[in-house]
Amino acid sequence: MRNLRILAVDDHEMTIIGYKYILEDIDFEDYKVHVDIANSYDLGKEKIEASSKSLYYDIIFLDIQMFTSEEKRPQTGEDLGILARTIVPESKVVFMSSFNDNYRINSILKSVNPDGYMVKSDIDPKSLRDLVNTVMTVPPYYSSKALVAIRKTMANDIVLDENDRKILYYISLGTKTKDIVSYVSISLPSIENRKRHLKTIFGIDKQNDLALITEAKKRGFI
Repeated sequence: MRNLRILAVDDHEMTIIGYKYILEDIDFEDYKVHVDIANSYDLGKEKIEASSKSLYYDIIFLDIQMFTSEEKRPQTGEDLGILARTIVPESKVVFMSSFNDNYRINSILKSVNPDGYMVKSDIDPKSLRDLVNTVMTVPPYYSSKALVAIRKTMANDIVLDENDRKILYYISLGTKTKDIVSYVSISLPSIENRKRHLKTIFGIDKQNDLALITEAKKRGFI
């Protein structure tokens, strides 16, 4: 029986402890599961980097939104997924998130191309068993709510890039639009156009920047 190493990264410690106890208690036919946990972006990054130098994790579970310092752009599970793809490409990357917004999931699919995505409200012992068996044999695995969101993206290729996210982040800090040019390598007219485009994506065309930030937070972009 093969030993299966899983890393679960989520800033809600009870959540990752739950994953650990459920998965290690499941009687897998082909695997003996050991789950390592990390309750912050920094600790998750440290464990992923350390694994690249020794024994890599078979599966890495990542939440999207994590609490980080306000002194810089918040780092997310998406950033950890991109890091993992770079330094431990052998590891399967799976997102376990409460976000089921089709634009947010589409961004993850584009940037990380994960081996699975589960909406947290879909998670139970059976789905976790199915997830592990699928990603280790014929990935990807998507939970039911994730599949609904993914189907919506098939008709729309919109994705938020790094500049869009920076714009949203600096607006959320109260930075004036004219001053954002100091932090984003595009012109002021381009920033204004992107803001209008983001409002259209979020369905708030005629509303102000506060509404834009509120929607961006709901969808997990900031």
